[in-house]
Amino acid sequence: MPMSDAMILPSVCAANTARGALILPLTVRGLALRFGDTRVLEGLDLDLGPTGCTMVMGPNGAGKSLLLKLLHGLMPPSAGRIDWAGHAPATVTMRQALVFQKPVLLRRSVAANLDFVLKARGRRAFGRAALLERIGLSHKADQPARLLSGGEAQRLALARALATEPDVLFLDEPTASLDPASVLAIEGIVAEAQARGVRIIFVTHDVGQARRLADDVVFLHGGRVVEHSRAADFFPEPQSDAARDYLNGRIVV
Repeated sequence: MPMSDAMILPSVCAANTARGALILPLTVRGLALRFGDTRVLEGLDLDLGPTGCTMVMGPNGAGKSLLLKLLHGLMPPSAGRIDWAGHAPATVTMRQALVFQKPVLLRRSVAANLDFVLKARGRRAFGRAALLERIGLSHKADQPARLLSGGEAQRLALARALATEPDVLFLDEPTASLDPASVLAIEGIVAEAQARGVRIIFVTHDVGQARRLADDVVFLHGGRVVEHSRAADFFPEPQSDAARDYLNGRIVV
């Protein structure tokens, strides 16, 4: 079932929306990924519109993280095509950002982690202050990033991704293993980004989180798209046995 449909931090909303129109919608046809004789993803077809928060769900081994890496252009598919409004992923990666489950930070201070990105984007230090305030780390600006807690480090990784002013933000289980307060803080940052025009594609195992944030859900099972529907339809009435079993806890995540 093809879907479409509503996402940044400070002050670049209008410019970001204009850029986003150049690389969206996303069309995926016949996408496959194989490692030797092992088929990891096979025959994926997807249509994602220019706005919204898409949650990618499914059990372990379904291929969720690999799908994000393919869409982001970090690895080539074995077959099929990915078109960002007619462009291959490698040509649009500068307008995308990816946040992993484990934060990848520079061995510098909290502020320096943001300065590195802001300088590359030609933005001034005031942008850093706004970002630090939004993620609640102003008081730790001069502290080494390695001393942050797990939730703080992930907030910094997310702010650094948003500092690149992406049109599309990929999130690969960014709240896994975090405490509830950190989860809600990160969800708040993501929701604000969505409201400002960033297209969100978010891998999660957390059904409650998906219910809170999703506009639509892509459900993977066995390396295939089993279901793609609006969140308002998926959660109360999934159309596939695999999705029903997953939501009822009968498929181990």
